[in-house]
Amino acid sequence: MSEKESSAKVALSRPCVLVLVMAGVERFANKGVGSNLVTYLTGVVGMSTAAAAKSVVTWTGVSFMLPLLSSILTDSYWDRYSTLAASSLLYVLGMVSLTVWALLRPRMPRPTLFIPLYLMAFGQGGYQPTLQAFGADQLGIGDDDAEPGLTAEEKGKVKSLFFQWWYFGICSGSLLGNSTMSYVQDNFGWVLGFAIPSGVMALSVAAFFCCTPLYRETQPKGASSKPSSPSGICKVLKSILAGRKISLQSQDDNGDTMSELELQEKPLKAEPADAKGAPDEAAPSVAKVILGLLPIWAILLIFAVIFQQPMTFFTKQGMLMDHTVGRGAFVIPPAMLQSSITVSIILLVPMYDRVIIPLINAVTRGSDGITVLQRIGVGMVLSVVAMVIAALVESWRLRVSAASEGAARLKIFWLLPQYVLLGVSDVFTVVGMQEFFYTQVPASMKTISIGLYLSVFGVGGFLGALLITVLEVATARPGNSKGWFSDDPREAHLDNYYWFLALLCFISFVIFTHLCKFYSGKNASGK
Repeated sequence: MSEKESSAKVALSRPCVLVLVMAGVERFANKGVGSNLVTYLTGVVGMSTAAAAKSVVTWTGVSFMLPLLSSILTDSYWDRYSTLAASSLLYVLGMVSLTVWALLRPRMPRPTLFIPLYLMAFGQGGYQPTLQAFGADQLGIGDDDAEPGLTAEEKGKVKSLFFQWWYFGICSGSLLGNSTMSYVQDNFGWVLGFAIPSGVMALSVAAFFCCTPLYRETQPKGASSKPSSPSGICKVLKSILAGRKISLQSQDDNGDTMSELELQEKPLKAEPADAKGAPDEAAPSVAKVILGLLPIWAILLIFAVIFQQPMTFFTKQGMLMDHTVGRGAFVIPPAMLQSSITVSIILLVPMYDRVIIPLINAVTRGSDGITVLQRIGVGMVLSVVAMVIAALVESWRLRVSAASEGAARLKIFWLLPQYVLLGVSDVFTVVGMQEFFYTQVPASMKTISIGLYLSVFGVGGFLGALLITVLEVATARPGNSKGWFSDDPREAHLDNYYWFLALLCFISFVIFTHLCKFYSGKNASGK
């Protein structure tokens, strides 16, 4: 076989390319709205800093929680195309509704703002985990209808190529959304700033429907041609919630790795002749796996709370600093600094295997690098350092402001170290979490592993909102009902909040190191 023929075989199909573009567009649209949302809520809608932060983290929490439910139902009962079709329409409806709300804002009651936001959250809940699995379906490898003549090496190259471009797509979309849309919103208005992501997302969904004849149909083996009844779905969910025994089910020995992320079409249901009892038989297996992973899942919640800071209090912190360049010729939107996280990730990921792991091997005189759990732990330590730096910078800002009676302000670029460190911690902890949850589930639950990993950030969002509420009450003083989160920069003490988060994350890390010994199998170690 010639080199040209081999290259042609490992090229991605047109449906795969479309899915990659859709992934980047979704991240652009989501970040274009969410990264600067706290500014809109405080500066335009008129909410307090604490209320805006709670609203954003709760909204983000719902967005991250829903994929767990949708992935269970998609793997068990629904096909991925139908899930994508319904969720994408809901997503676009929410974004268009948000744009209309911004246009009619003077006449709209404040609570109605959350209707379009949560329409977006529900749409994202089905869209995000299903799109990646749907894209993997379009590769057509590992199935009965796979492309003929592909060797195992060529199949591996196709999978690696798809997921490399997937990562590039979502990072590029996030970077563009964080940087360009925050600038448009701060300088050209919020209606245009919401309309552009909405329009781009609508075009992406239209392209998805137009290319329907090109898609590879992947009906899960053993699944019926029609969705199961709502009562059957409720039975499965009830059985999952009622599970008691904790038993960690290990990965099968097929040699799957995170870099390949082979998403199976096999449903959660077993394949008995009589399909009536299938949901009840399958549910305990799901419950055992989820409950077995619950300790690690729970201890990572504080990291998820820290994960929410860039789009809430870090952005608010930047609004109180000098964010002009060239003697006021150019104004940097505080939300734009979130782009530094994405840039850090893009630059560090290629260096991880080529630079970081060889350095670790040189220091430890080993050859295995670090395990998956060690990778998560390193990221947790880096997040503690990031919060310590954030606390020190905020304390410095308060001292400078108090000494000059508000006349002098620190430059916003002093926030870059905490942003960059959180980006580096993402490469360790977030990527490690994806690999850990992926390798700890059986082949029939690969989409659920994505939902399980995302649900950490969902519950982390709810926990973050709860912490803000509790601390708001606990730190309130006469004349300062908001405590640490006061809208008056002279009375607010975000530095104390950052110290508190650093302490919680350090305690979580200590507990995490103790839990690691219970997950010492080959998949947890990553060897």
